[in-house]
Amino acid sequence: MKKLLKALGILLLAVVACAVFFIAFLTLREYRPADEEPLSGFQGPAPAQGASLRILSWNIGYAGLDKSADFFMDGGKSVRSADRSAVERNLTAMADRISSLAPDFTLLQEVDSDSSRTYSIDQRESFTAPGGTYALNYSCDFVPFPLPPIGKVHSGLLTLSNYGVSSASRVALPCPFSWPVSAANLKRCLLIDRIPLEGTDKELVLINLHLEAYDNGEGKAAQTALLKERIEAEYAAGNYVIAGGDFNQSFPDAVAAYPVKNAELWTPGLLSDDDLSEGWHFAYDVSVPSCRLLNQPYDPADPATQYYVIDGFILSPNVTLQSVQTLDLAFEHSDHNPVLLQAVLD
Repeated sequence: MKKLLKALGILLLAVVACAVFFIAFLTLREYRPADEEPLSGFQGPAPAQGASLRILSWNIGYAGLDKSADFFMDGGKSVRSADRSAVERNLTAMADRISSLAPDFTLLQEVDSDSSRTYSIDQRESFTAPGGTYALNYSCDFVPFPLPPIGKVHSGLLTLSNYGVSSASRVALPCPFSWPVSAANLKRCLLIDRIPLEGTDKELVLINLHLEAYDNGEGKAAQTALLKERIEAEYAAGNYVIAGGDFNQSFPDAVAAYPVKNAELWTPGLLSDDDLSEGWHFAYDVSVPSCRLLNQPYDPADPATQYYVIDGFILSPNVTLQSVQTLDLAFEHSDHNPVLLQAVLD
């Protein structure tokens, strides 16, 4: 009995030692971006003041969350939802769709550059444009949860542009998670591109975003507050501002259009028109859902299928909305539908 207890004690100590070592490894290797980091711009033509611009926003779900997918964080079971051929097929289809739409700018979220879940494919290479900028918002050598674990993740925001970008930056957003969870969690950010305008010293400040998803709400609120502070400062400086992406919050009127069917599953936060200062406005489309819940594979015939409208834009007072449309792609290749904006810089 003493030998058995001793062996069990040694085994327990070994397990604890391995856990401590692994947490120490993650802590030492933790991605710790600065509050603001410069990114390279690129040469290209400049849009004119008064130009009508087409901007597409699409959370591509790292090409692994197509119509057959569910996901453990949404109440599903899967960690890795697609095999390599499915990832490649989804990437090709989404890239072809974007090319056919021919937007002036494309804001993409959840673009993997080197992740186990997408077989280390650099997804940036699938999307072509005269220029592009990329900012990591998830970078971890090994995410240890759940079982089987997620593994290596390097993923972020990608903005594609047909126009020149004078400069770009990665601006860190508040992280709601504390150590040790933070060591293996997302480090959300804003990807900001500055586009000079022809014949003026003003700029179009284009912001690509993906706000917090799986927090208690405080993270989303803090990130939204920082976003508001940043965009208002740019407008006060005389610039045009368009911020777009996945807000992980329902836009005004969206809950009425797509009510929550099961409050025990993941639900987004709520945005209100009161969140914006006078003259600012949201641009979104409730006629088509922009996102589905990943608690099960997609089944449009199932009355329990949960939809949301959490993807859209914020426009500064000097930007006039011409149209905004969520394109109904039936969640074929991503758990999000793309949103296409057309707006004029007054």
